Amino acid sequence: MWCRVVGDELAIVAVTDHGTVEIARHVLSTPGNPRILDAHYPHHPGGNHPRPPRPRPRTKAEADFLDIGDGAHSWLVEAAASGATRVRGKMARAVELARVLGADPVDQALGLAAAAGRFDEHDLGSILDHLASHGHPGDVVRADETHSVQPGTSSWGRFASGTGQ
Repeated sequence: MWCRVVGDELAIVAVTDHGTVEIARHVLSTPGNPRILDAHYPHHPGGNHPRPPRPRPRTKAEADFLDIGDGAHSWLVEAAASGATRVRGKMARAVELARVLGADPVDQALGLAAAAGRFDEHDLGSILDHLASHGHPGDVVRADETHSVQPGTSSWGRFASGTGQ
């Protein structure tokens, strides 16, 4: 099989029983922006589009966690994607809390934690405390550079201007 660019298209040529023939031609794309044609995936409904990860439990502890609800599924997918550590211990703690408080509030808190990117050791307890005392979670704010408690670096500007005190 050979590929070559012809104008703004990619021509794909292969050796078949009938000789060397062009087997496909596609509009070019840019790096990082693949073009996927559903016709190339006849045995996959909807083509080869990204599908959301579906956690599959391998142990009873994992099954108990995922049985909490959709929030637990979201939390696990987002925690894995973010590189969170000590996930098994946090899952076990969520199962303990679900047994004491009920699955619904823990599921809601896990969903909020997933949406806000909160995967630290005490985040689930903190969210549950907030829900218990305030009821409605309010606006979910994902911790990032635009939402920081850091006061900023504007005070350092005085040093650059020579007026630092």
